[in-house]
Amino acid sequence: MYVPPKHAIDEEAAWAVVREAGAGMLVVVAPDGLQSVFVPVIVSDDHTRILTHVAKANSWWRALHDGDEVLGLFLVASAYVSPSNYPSRFESPGVVPTWNYVAAEVRGRVTVHDDPEWLQRQVRALTDQFEAGRSPEWCVDDAPSEYVDRQVMAIVGIEIEVMAIQGKAKLSQNRPDVDHDSVRDNFAQGSPAERNVAARMTDDT
Repeated sequence: MYVPPKHAIDEEAAWAVVREAGAGMLVVVAPDGLQSVFVPVIVSDDHTRILTHVAKANSWWRALHDGDEVLGLFLVASAYVSPSNYPSRFESPGVVPTWNYVAAEVRGRVTVHDDPEWLQRQVRALTDQFEAGRSPEWCVDDAPSEYVDRQVMAIVGIEIEVMAIQGKAKLSQNRPDVDHDSVRDNFAQGSPAERNVAARMTDDT
């Protein structure tokens, strides 16, 4: 991922992007080309591992060998930026459209798991993570155990050993203050996606 210094975020902020996204696109090189899958993820407390699972029927994992490289892509904000948001265009009309976004990219090496106990732990941890704070909270044990066992037999686990993470927040930092603030203020009145971007365009971006 190309990250100019103005748009770089530190490692802690990049992991915050992954956690906030909750799910992302995992991309691998298969014999017939690139393949991707969109999955919810768990990040270990020490940021060394990412855990998830995919349907056993999904061909994405079948070409994988333990140790193969995987690329994870996570996005939490995204919106088109029109030059009409730039007051400076009246004095300097040389402007073009662009896109504002906040994203993270994780590179790692994959291990595939088919052990039912490992899969049970992963499914329970994933469920607990995303059910936390809900009222009521659903848990795996709310479903019949025989049903859960059948579902677990239909998935494979994916463990990613993290090699590197990189984050990017492209939020009009390269524009004059008057343009940056205009984009933020217009987005604040716009679509949900635009309001999401506006909320991240703080004065210190």
